[in-house]
Amino acid sequence: MKNKKIFIIALVFGLTFFCATYTAYAEPLDFPIPKVEINVDNAAAAPKDYVDSIKVLILITVLTLVPSIMILTTSFTRIVVVLSFVRSALSTQQNPPNQVLVGLALFLTFFIMHPVYTEVNNQAIKPYLDNKITQEEAIEVGSQPVKKFMLKQTRQKDIELFVNAAKMDKLEKPEDTPFRILIPAFVISELSQAFMMGFMIYIPFIVIDMIVASILMSMGMFMLPPISISLPFKLLLFFMVDGWNLVVKTLLNSFA
Repeated sequence: MKNKKIFIIALVFGLTFFCATYTAYAEPLDFPIPKVEINVDNAAAAPKDYVDSIKVLILITVLTLVPSIMILTTSFTRIVVVLSFVRSALSTQQNPPNQVLVGLALFLTFFIMHPVYTEVNNQAIKPYLDNKITQEEAIEVGSQPVKKFMLKQTRQKDIELFVNAAKMDKLEKPEDTPFRILIPAFVISELSQAFMMGFMIYIPFIVIDMIVASILMSMGMFMLPPISISLPFKLLLFFMVDGWNLVVKTLLNSFA
């Protein structure tokens, strides 16, 4: 009876709050809402304003592709895969959470790619904003540091795979590799490197699992999950070797 009264009181308060909120939002707003629109009226009278508006529109469109560019043309893929392998090897389920791993991968990517993007900014973006070079020249010059970084991390056999699949002529030099060939080759090279590093990470933890499972079987404790016993030892080993420092150091050195 008491729970029923509490439920009725809570329901009444909830309906009252909903009605008050709906009424408040249903009332007319006291301030005008600005009208936003994109048009090309009077382009002949003010061509500079028209061009600036088109540049802003193009920039907004490019920003929607930033996540894909970030993942496929930087060190992000290798880093996030290796960090995921670390969590799986430790058998800690969702610890660290995905948000922490992705955030760490992002900042490590910013750190690794900083020299590349500094070069792009100095050689392409600043001269273009100062009207010293055209947009086509900025794209051509700015893509070179990124392509150089990707070529350094891409295996030759992966590039040859896509060159042969595209039925292209043999490239005279690596710098002639178009991005439609380089990007997928770079991604599978990064995945291969990440999986190799993940294999090396798994080995010590697999040894711990085997030792714990053997001990439990010899004691006849078949119903006790080995993972619940081996987890503290995995965490202890990872802590003793300063695992996160070692993993991040290895990732940084792999891009040197």
